Amino acid sequence: MANLKIKGVEIIETFAEAFPMVGTRIIITAPTQKWALIAAQTMTGFATSVIGCGAEAGIERLVPAEETLDGRPGVAVLLFTMDVNKLQTQLRNRVGQCVLTSPGSACFAGLEGEKKLKLGSSLRFFGDGWQVSKLIGGRRFWRIPVMDGEFVCEQTTGLTKNAVGGGNLLVLGRSHRAVLTACERAVKAIGDVPDAIAPFPGGIVRSGSKVGSKYKGQIASTNDAYCPTLKGAVNTALPLNVEAVMEIVIDGLSASAVAAAMRAGIYAAVKGGAGEGITHITAGNYGGNLGPHHFHLKEIVA
Repeated sequence: MANLKIKGVEIIETFAEAFPMVGTRIIITAPTQKWALIAAQTMTGFATSVIGCGAEAGIERLVPAEETLDGRPGVAVLLFTMDVNKLQTQLRNRVGQCVLTSPGSACFAGLEGEKKLKLGSSLRFFGDGWQVSKLIGGRRFWRIPVMDGEFVCEQTTGLTKNAVGGGNLLVLGRSHRAVLTACERAVKAIGDVPDAIAPFPGGIVRSGSKVGSKYKGQIASTNDAYCPTLKGAVNTALPLNVEAVMEIVIDGLSASAVAAAMRAGIYAAVKGGAGEGITHITAGNYGGNLGPHHFHLKEIVA
């Protein structure tokens, strides 16, 4: 059966293999959008992959002042790990080191749910006994004195065990510039999809990996089948005219969010058509043996 083409770009009939994760959302506010963004960017730094970072995190969207609890500009942040205990640790450390420390910041729950993660209830001890709590509309907040006034932080935030990590797209093209341009468009489109993030730098991964290595103790190594410089030396997956490949990894609070983000990413990536230099869109998987979530590209673009 012939592969589907969109604007001359071939959509390979394969699937992205993704994994169950746990996730949460928080809302960071500040006196200005600039400072809310600084706190959020700092908190989501070094959070591209659980393999080496302990968490995967990113900015979901900017939140206008009329939507936040304290009437100030905000940023929604999503945070994902493989289990609840790790999520709790990452949330406490990242908010404590990056949001509590940021001028004028406050932090609120961004997710409902019966299951809760500690937020202000673990950070309140920084107040050294001077912290006070307030119950407003059934929600508890902590006010922690700091040198520029006080840090207001909601006691808890919700979590979901239905999160999905590792949705992905591989964009193949005839030049580095073409692939990067297409991926930048895709990441921008994914940014408009609720409940999803692309956690790598600028949303793009140039060092896609495979499981295992020839070196002992190395759990992941370069995906040589997709390295253009190795086409003549390995069992390559690349046509001769492909000179660059980049990957977009997507995490979401649900499988439907990941699917929607992948769809938005595909259509944005191929917007320039084959004439721009993009040749194929495909996805990475492990034969379906490791992750229970299989996102078939043919179904996603239908």
